[in-house]
Amino acid sequence: MSAQSYQEFLQGKMVRAPMSGFEISDNELQSVLKGHQTQICKWALRGGRRAIFAAFGLGKSFMQLSIMNAILKRFGGKLIIVAPLGVRQEFFKDAAKLGIEITFIKSDFEAKKDGIYLTNYEPVRDGKIDPAQFIAATLDEASVLRSYGSKTYQTFLDIFKNVRFRYVATATPSPNRYKEIIHYSAFLGIMDSGQALTRFFQRDSEKANNLTLYPHKEAEFWLWVSSWAVFLQKPSDLGFSDDGYDLPPIEVRWHEIQTNSLSGGFERDGQGVLIKDAALGLPGQAKERRETLIKRVEKTVEIINAEPENNFVIWHDLEDERHAIQKAVPDAVSVYGTQDLEDRERCIREFSEGKNRILSTKPSVAGSGTNIQPFCHRAIYFGIGHKFNDFIQSIHRLQRFQQQYPVVIDLIYTEQEHQIRRSLEAKWSQHNEMVAKMSDIIREYGLNQDALALSVKRSMGVARQKARGENWYVANNDCVEECALIEDNSVDLIVTSVPFSNHYEYTASFNDFGHTDSNDHFFAQMDFLTPELLRILKPGRLACIHVKDRILFGNTTGLGMPTVSPFHMETCFHYRKHGFAYMGMITVVTDVVRENNGTYRLGYTEMRKDGSKMGVGSPEYILLMRKLPTDLSRAYADDPVTKALDEYSLARWQIDAHAFWRADGKALRTVEELAAMQPSMLASEFTKNSLRQPYNYDDHVAVAKALGDRDALPTQFMAVAPGSPDPDVWTDIVRMKTLNALQSYKGLEQHVCPFQLEIVERLIRRYSNKGELVFDPFGGLFTVPYEAIALGRRGRAVELNPDYYRDGIKHLERRERELAIPDLFGAAAE
Repeated sequence: MSAQSYQEFLQGKMVRAPMSGFEISDNELQSVLKGHQTQICKWALRGGRRAIFAAFGLGKSFMQLSIMNAILKRFGGKLIIVAPLGVRQEFFKDAAKLGIEITFIKSDFEAKKDGIYLTNYEPVRDGKIDPAQFIAATLDEASVLRSYGSKTYQTFLDIFKNVRFRYVATATPSPNRYKEIIHYSAFLGIMDSGQALTRFFQRDSEKANNLTLYPHKEAEFWLWVSSWAVFLQKPSDLGFSDDGYDLPPIEVRWHEIQTNSLSGGFERDGQGVLIKDAALGLPGQAKERRETLIKRVEKTVEIINAEPENNFVIWHDLEDERHAIQKAVPDAVSVYGTQDLEDRERCIREFSEGKNRILSTKPSVAGSGTNIQPFCHRAIYFGIGHKFNDFIQSIHRLQRFQQQYPVVIDLIYTEQEHQIRRSLEAKWSQHNEMVAKMSDIIREYGLNQDALALSVKRSMGVARQKARGENWYVANNDCVEECALIEDNSVDLIVTSVPFSNHYEYTASFNDFGHTDSNDHFFAQMDFLTPELLRILKPGRLACIHVKDRILFGNTTGLGMPTVSPFHMETCFHYRKHGFAYMGMITVVTDVVRENNGTYRLGYTEMRKDGSKMGVGSPEYILLMRKLPTDLSRAYADDPVTKALDEYSLARWQIDAHAFWRADGKALRTVEELAAMQPSMLASEFTKNSLRQPYNYDDHVAVAKALGDRDALPTQFMAVAPGSPDPDVWTDIVRMKTLNALQSYKGLEQHVCPFQLEIVERLIRRYSNKGELVFDPFGGLFTVPYEAIALGRRGRAVELNPDYYRDGIKHLERRERELAIPDLFGAAAE
């Protein structure tokens, strides 16, 4: 394949949102639309499935109505807008201004003809309205779905999958919950949630489901989001005038309520508590609120009475709070969940029109979509909580464009809720940072997807660097491009640990083999590398490929349970496809207990519930792939790996061929002696002991059970792992013996997936001669050349990550200096 073809492959890695809509001219939209609204509508219709994250007051309802109307005119059919409770009147007002007819429905039976329909989330959630009948749908303030729970949230997104045109509109996609944005992507059909999580997020190998955004993928992640979502804070972000769009300032007043912190109450067992703990959990917070109810009511009344000329909205969370507020503030109008929908909307409408002075309600009930700013700029929070989305939504019922007064909010909290306050303020700060970041992107690129793609291209390609020593040569480069520079039939042995598909990403570059969507995509990139490896390897010589099967989690496969991707098999077939001969496989045993701590797939509790879900531990493998020799009559390598008789005895061959080191000179231990050992000592001794006598499964279980009976069976590692006499099973590899130990000692960045030194050493000794060249296309910290020069060979490697490249050079230079120091005892003997 040509170099250009490889570049085209890399360019194809750039993720952008699919285009599934249609073009429309300005005069096909309502003339009353503002400039930014017209541009966003055209962009959304062109994409077909898009998200509009526009600040409060920028006209999301106008844009949704115009988009639906344009689709209706072009294709006909039924279209639906799904909105939170209490915002029906807002949509009807805006529809009247636009000259668009809409109909409110509560069930399928009411949608009898083509047109635009409006409903609330509840009828869709409860199955009264089937989205499949609609050609287009838009979710207004879709973030409210979070309050229904994750199961309903996921189900809700799935039932819209056959709707042709899909949109979401909200002002507050949560910055501290990336998964919410990913769920929007899945709803819109941009990218599957599992694929997005794999592409942009790193998995914590010590704790399953602990996903964090790759630091080097942050820019790409937000550029990708910007290809299908528009974040707009003001019209000037798109080059339009901000006249009439001045957001009013906000003043935040905190009121701390004193509590009796020395009265901690009692625990469940009756034990008294001297000092009250901080009320962070939901049960503790609810208890704290009940105990401080009277004081918070007093503070609320004090704030209201201090400003008799102002209208107030009081935000609370508990029903007990609503009743207490109603009793203390008789002229407050309450809006609550069990209230009749018509009454609820009437109360909110009358308050927004200035007919009532005080409104008391929950953020989860009336905090989204409603517009109460014309006659109110004051809000009291009867308490604070963890739900940032409800909080920020409720604030922007008042702090909106065209608000005539500065907004003042009073937040009442107790001295036990300091951590909740800090958490709330931190989330608010994160929200503002994300808004600023997305505003920068929209100002730089506008709604031009091609411009976004060009920006992402900047992370493609490598400025090649190289370094050499007496017996080593390394490069910082793409391995495909570096291998193209190596002469035919010049490498004696290849030893490498290939990236495990898209399991890890090591750099921000699109050249990274881990920057792929799936196993198929990974092997498509390997199709460019493996022919080069075959070309540069001497005929008859080996490529030793270190691999490991991959764990696929149920939330990404949809199977509801962890399964195993047979990656080592796929790798074997890949190399065979390109002309390598499969010579066998070495198994490197891993610790099943440590593995379970990172995947949760082999849990003891789950196994007891249903043993059919229980798999087995996943070892590592070394695939021995041979390039065919020129002469197949005897099949010797063109340049054989020879061993001199005086240097390589029969005894040594037996030990090397066995590939297993056994201790000797120790008497067999009994089950009782083994069970009495400390787990840290037993982990080594049990494995050795299992090789000195015939294996007995019952004795093995007895030792482990004895440890468990005295609460000494570790949950961090496997203390009673059996040894294996099989020559192709290595159970004695020291997992921690890697160059990461030196990295840690020097305070340098550790490699994500380090190569064990013992594995490399054994392979080099076994399959190469002194003075020969050993190559690693995925060099990492240059473990392979590091061991090669120590064993009297020459080492060559290539690494894409510039930090690993620089650190690896230091390790090679240090190793070379150590080897140059003369052996004084050896010299004296001579």
